[in-house]
Amino acid sequence: MYGYDLLVVGSANADLVVGVERRPGAGETVLGSDLALHPGGKGANQAVAAARLGARTALLARVGDDAHGRLLLDSQREAGVDTVGVLVGGAPTGVALITVDPSGDNSIVVSPGANGRLVPEDIRAAVSLLHASSVVSAQLEIPLETVVEVARNLPDGTRFVLNPSPPQPLPDELLAACDPLIVNEHEARVIAGGDLGSSPEDWARALLALGPRSVVVTLGAEGALVASAEGSVRVPSVKVEAVDTTGAGDAFTAALAWKLGTGAELAEAAAYAARVGAAAVTKAGAQVSFPTAEEVASLRGAVLRGESR
Repeated sequence: MYGYDLLVVGSANADLVVGVERRPGAGETVLGSDLALHPGGKGANQAVAAARLGARTALLARVGDDAHGRLLLDSQREAGVDTVGVLVGGAPTGVALITVDPSGDNSIVVSPGANGRLVPEDIRAAVSLLHASSVVSAQLEIPLETVVEVARNLPDGTRFVLNPSPPQPLPDELLAACDPLIVNEHEARVIAGGDLGSSPEDWARALLALGPRSVVVTLGAEGALVASAEGSVRVPSVKVEAVDTTGAGDAFTAALAWKLGTGAELAEAAAYAARVGAAAVTKAGAQVSFPTAEEVASLRGAVLRGESR
């Protein structure tokens, strides 16, 4: 019996968000809305998203001994995340600078801060958390060698989910641990390199050839593709009116990882995750937009009745 349904190893940032009529080009200045401060970071986002859905969740991360760090710890605890693995100090809390346009699309620049000080030694010191978790999820807003150390210390029976964002080439031992590797088109091209072909099925085949046990390719409004050695299948999207896409991918990954830990098949988990991601984009912000299980069920009911758009 595992103590946690999901352990998230990753980043925790303060999100500084400005709404803009359009995102600036090179050398251009545009005026925006009042600055909003939200708790964020891919790791912290995933932990909150899973906990909101009802998963027993823990976070392994590092924040600064500052106001932003306290904001992040408070937001995790309020959502029900166990913060026993969150280390404090070593550098200021990471910060993400985010612009959001009227369509809900965003652009993000991250200053890693304390995230860059989450080192392999921290993973080895927290190995008991890995052994207590059914599923471990990670991203790449922390050092790559730290994520590799997570894969090296996974106990038998614990599933590893990786969203390689921001993308970079991955070592073979990390790829081999992924079940699944979750990517969008840009991430797929960076990781696989070269010509991936013209279709998501081609991208998935190229990625599977690198060693992961399974792959999920997210396709935005077109849904997602799940693939393994047994074949591939498309998962449709849920049509909603997007307000802000910030954190939607994190909500998708967290929901998928949690569902896999409950015994769901990959396609079933991805379908549920698509509904969670859709619910998340209907509200502004990252963590504040993540739905509860009841809200996801309501969205599914609306879709079945033909009320979503």
